[in-house]
Amino acid sequence: MKKAGWTLLSRLAWRNVWRHRQRTLLLAAVVAYAAVATIFYWSMADGYKLSVLEAHARYVLAPVTVATVDWFADPDPENGLDSLRAVNSALAIAGVDGYAPRLQFAGLLTSPYVSEGAFLLGVEPNAEPVVSRVPGKVSKGRWLAGPGEIVLGYRLAERLDVRLGERLVVSTAALAGPQSLGLQVVGLVHAGVSSVDASGVYLHLADARQLTGLNGATHLALDAPLGHEDAVARRVKQKLPAGLTAHPVWDLVGPIKTDVEAAKKFSLPIGLLLALFAALAVTSTLIVSVLERTREFGVILALGMDNPQLGWMIVLEGVLATGVGWLLGLLLGYSLIYYTSTHNVLGPLFQVSAEVWSEAGLTEEFYTHLSPIYVIYSLITVVVAALAAFLFPALRARRLQPSEALRWN
Repeated sequence: MKKAGWTLLSRLAWRNVWRHRQRTLLLAAVVAYAAVATIFYWSMADGYKLSVLEAHARYVLAPVTVATVDWFADPDPENGLDSLRAVNSALAIAGVDGYAPRLQFAGLLTSPYVSEGAFLLGVEPNAEPVVSRVPGKVSKGRWLAGPGEIVLGYRLAERLDVRLGERLVVSTAALAGPQSLGLQVVGLVHAGVSSVDASGVYLHLADARQLTGLNGATHLALDAPLGHEDAVARRVKQKLPAGLTAHPVWDLVGPIKTDVEAAKKFSLPIGLLLALFAALAVTSTLIVSVLERTREFGVILALGMDNPQLGWMIVLEGVLATGVGWLLGLLLGYSLIYYTSTHNVLGPLFQVSAEVWSEAGLTEEFYTHLSPIYVIYSLITVVVAALAAFLFPALRARRLQPSEALRWN
């Protein structure tokens, strides 16, 4: 056999790949598994952070919060916004359409049986659904319709021993002195978020103003697409008058942010371990495939191909076969995370440990994240595995003697 060039070696490698269909399909399946596992793992890791972010943005806080600098330092109604006119103008200039005024204050809830302190949130019933999912999580009764009404988290209602239609007395230390107001319970919220279900109290903004003596609001909750909260906050902050500022939800979650970032760091060694196992699966499959073809390689050497050419042909076969598997893995992996990023199929599975899930600030919804960076992650896993696997066959091919290869069993 004449000295084979790269073109001939490539053609031989391509034919060998499809001549051994069963072996090639097995290798492609293993490589595809490695790619899918890598893509799905990192999509889950990033999805956890976004799910925590979404839960706090839509249930506990807001995607972006606008208030005075003093209120962020001390969230007392006396540091609130007496007038919303300047803020509304700034938001219009910044191009923000979706927002809702809120008035947060501390108060005492008194039922005929129990009294309990709580943080209350005065809201505009029609504006609140733009920035919050709480109105859609009223499991019993209905959302606020006007003044004189109150909505509670269902676990808080249980502690107060109060039911739909019954009345609560809300008392607080207002700017003009102590104030009290009787409100009717019209709805119970079951959000699946611990802080909302156990502590959520929502009343009409007019009632909150009457109780606190503040004519405006403590802050404004702004709508923002998930993952774009920082950009919206920066844009709004540039348009706000002096003394006011805007913060994205991630700046306001406190210890939750620390926990999530720690979990992200912890996911790195786990991800590397997963990549190692996936690489070992690919490597072992490639090595076994080469060992099974030892006699075939002996025939090829006997026909005139030299050992370096044989080594390169084996490498090319591995590149082609793993390439097919990697492309298949990308297709399957991205199809999977696209579906799980748009359909809540994982949330119900994690709800098996509902209490822990809720305490972590998560809802019954969990979505994976879709990012092109996972292509690189999966490629690195496959390339490392392939390099490790190619090294053994290539070195072995250089030392292989036709007589020994033909006697291989």
